[in-house]
Amino acid sequence: MAYRSKRYRAEAEKVADETVSLSEAVEKIKSFNKVKFDQSVECVLNLGIDTKVADQIVRGAISLPHGIGKRKKVIAFCDDSEVEAAKKAGAIEAGTDDLVKKVQDGWMDFDVAVASPKVMGKVGKLGRVLGPQGKMPSPKNGTVTQDVITAVAEFSAGKIEFKNDTFGNVHAVVGKQSFDKKKLIENIEAFLEHIRKMKPATSKGVYIKKMFLSATMSPSVQVGI
Repeated sequence: MAYRSKRYRAEAEKVADETVSLSEAVEKIKSFNKVKFDQSVECVLNLGIDTKVADQIVRGAISLPHGIGKRKKVIAFCDDSEVEAAKKAGAIEAGTDDLVKKVQDGWMDFDVAVASPKVMGKVGKLGRVLGPQGKMPSPKNGTVTQDVITAVAEFSAGKIEFKNDTFGNVHAVVGKQSFDKKKLIENIEAFLEHIRKMKPATSKGVYIKKMFLSATMSPSVQVGI
């Protein structure tokens, strides 16, 4: 069993076994004792999907109304004509051949890679490097796009990516513990609505089964759907 601190155990005792409203859950998360850093708030949704069926995979990206309180390091695989604009939009590195080689040689100091479809023929060779890291550009999550500049700006500002795990859970950071309650709720509701709209046509029965909120170093709180 993983070790839990005295603080964590004390907070876990305050969490009711039954589900609570979204408003109450956010209040509970914000009431937990502060630690030495501003904890990220995460939303977890348990979905009624068959993860072994390709057309029931739930994967994508979303820009939340109030961001997530953190900027991301983004690189852009693009034509030379777009390099300057990509860097102005927030990319820490941009280009094609030199950037592909740099990553191929082991450089991984970035959070998100976006790419233009025109250069994916060259970027494709990085699949074995970026795939296991979850950083390979893909049309499914908006990181392969004709509008590389907008994608760089959005992901730099904190646009979040998500993909269900093998148990049908989708995890997403929805803000910080320090966020105003109203902003946290609006971020969570936006994420929830986005996932609802992505319900696979072949998914049967209850789609969103359970919902939990937690902070980085706090117990989870179950939210009534």
